[in-house]
Amino acid sequence: MSGSGILVERDKETGVAVVTLDRAEKHNAITLEMARTLAETWRGFRYEDGIRAIVVTGAGGRAFCTGVDRAAATDLPQPSSPYTIDDPLLTIGPKANDLWKPVIAAVEGMACGGAFYLLGEAEFLIAGEDAAFFDPHTTYGMVSAFETIHMAQRMPYGEVARMALMGTAERVSARRAYETGLVSELTAPGGALAAAREAAAVIADCPTEAVQGTVRALWSAREAARAQALAHAPHLVTLGNLPPERQAERFTRRTTGYRTR
Repeated sequence: MSGSGILVERDKETGVAVVTLDRAEKHNAITLEMARTLAETWRGFRYEDGIRAIVVTGAGGRAFCTGVDRAAATDLPQPSSPYTIDDPLLTIGPKANDLWKPVIAAVEGMACGGAFYLLGEAEFLIAGEDAAFFDPHTTYGMVSAFETIHMAQRMPYGEVARMALMGTAERVSARRAYETGLVSELTAPGGALAAAREAAAVIADCPTEAVQGTVRALWSAREAARAQALAHAPHLVTLGNLPPERQAERFTRRTTGYRTR
């Protein structure tokens, strides 16, 4: 499965699997094939009784994930209707694939844009101190709808609004993410995966029926509001995005740098 850009490792002794976005040379940007493989992977875990907890991470240490690969996105034709959108990232998360085994995200380096589809469906995040979170959509003339809805379930409104509206001009440091509750544990750089494995092993040692029921209960607490918000997201994207050619122009512009909080 590593040839698809997704690497899956299973530890039968602990009952923990690690799913790695394995495209470090492209900052683990997600291709269409990777999106399909992620969906298949989450659905497959439903039938693996030996896997009781999962860690998701990115290869290379420079980035957890930088969202969808732009070349892949331009290859995906879109319907002309403003009421419909084909988004390859909609089903890359575990909850979108009816998986209720707990998922922990181990974040090193950059996590931005479409990475929030995955982070939004993890139970909690562990991050290295050099991790940084940002949302580039508005800078490039795109509506941040799905991403902000996911993050609004995990961050204070003002924090997610500032991150989304300021685009590439500002990055949220791992420390700030920890202070605002997005990240549950900070580690030294490079230590997030080991800490996530350790936490996952503790969870996997508990009876899986009780664990999955607890995950489902936690998700239910916010599912109704999230579902209603996501119902509006496709329309906001199709109505508010610049045409692709104008987006491309903005991607070629030199950015003026960013500040980290």
